[in-house]
Amino acid sequence: MSTRFAAALLAPVCLCAAAPAFEPHVIATGLDAGYQVVPFDVNRDGKMDLIALASRLNDLLWFEGPSWKRHVLASGLSRMINVAACGDAMVVAHAFENEPKRSIGIVSVLEPGEDRSKPWKVREIDRLTTSHRIRCASPEGPGQTIFVNAPLAGAKAEAPNYKDRVPLVFYRPGEWTRVTIDASNEGVMHGIFVHPWAGGQRDHILTASFSGIHDYWIDKKGQWQRVEIATGDPAPAPKSGASDIAVGYLAKRKFLASIEPWHGNQLVVYTEKRGVWKRNVIDDSLVDGHTVVTADLDGDGRQEVIAGFRGQGRSVYLYHSNDPRGERWFRTPLDQGGMAAAACAAADLNGDGRVDIACIGSATANLKWYENKGK
Repeated sequence: MSTRFAAALLAPVCLCAAAPAFEPHVIATGLDAGYQVVPFDVNRDGKMDLIALASRLNDLLWFEGPSWKRHVLASGLSRMINVAACGDAMVVAHAFENEPKRSIGIVSVLEPGEDRSKPWKVREIDRLTTSHRIRCASPEGPGQTIFVNAPLAGAKAEAPNYKDRVPLVFYRPGEWTRVTIDASNEGVMHGIFVHPWAGGQRDHILTASFSGIHDYWIDKKGQWQRVEIATGDPAPAPKSGASDIAVGYLAKRKFLASIEPWHGNQLVVYTEKRGVWKRNVIDDSLVDGHTVVTADLDGDGRQEVIAGFRGQGRSVYLYHSNDPRGERWFRTPLDQGGMAAAACAAADLNGDGRVDIACIGSATANLKWYENKGK
């Protein structure tokens, strides 16, 4: 099939059967270099809130659902790049630069006081150059949470090929000491995704880098293992490998959704047969692709793909597949030109049982939520 969408692939009859309607709502503007949005119940009132991280602001913000009242979560954090929230702690990476020699890569833990709606206490726990992606994970089983830190590049890396190995590390809450998982990935490691890959209760960590897509997990002996899933874009570095990664399901059939190469133009879906993951470029029209998310938006047990890009066009698209093999996809716009999506997230934001979408824009400097109105 062509790497671009043909008119027949966008036939309205197929789209009407698959896509729910979404109503956009603007939560905030003026979020200079908006970079990440995280659904999380900050004040523990049972209602979903949104944490909004903008790299050119020194305040980490949160918006209280469902009124979306603006609050400051923490202050004095310059060049923020990522935050992860789990239970009674958050970890934020800041003092970030793309060039390793200029990037301090501060990692700080945020801890609440008695009133969780007030600013949280900030405490530095580490410095690791280009600390970039922070995620919660439970690779040892439920209730044993760690915070994973995936830097963008190795300390000696330089553009354009960023030739160096990239460390993947974690911190255990309470100890907050850096522990290295591995340093095999090379070049730029842009994306990670936490998922119980093998269907059990232990999380695996998937990485997307110039080296491709890899799966990390802890074996029965307590040792970290690494397996290549796919090589990603076959072009030479710095156009090799993958940039962002998510796992989805079409009923019981697992698939991978990937943006390739780094900040790339391709949305790729991988489907597995007899241990081999087939690469299928379903769209190559993204400009500076930067976020990919999977979610069951219509409640049919088959997940859709949400992909957004920051460059010319500044849009977010939804992709649906009615193909049992996951090889044929249909595209519909969620936001056409009004969201330079650096990140999107999927969650039920208004408690109506439907999965909504929230996106934060870099050049558009805005935060929106897209209310799922159903079919």
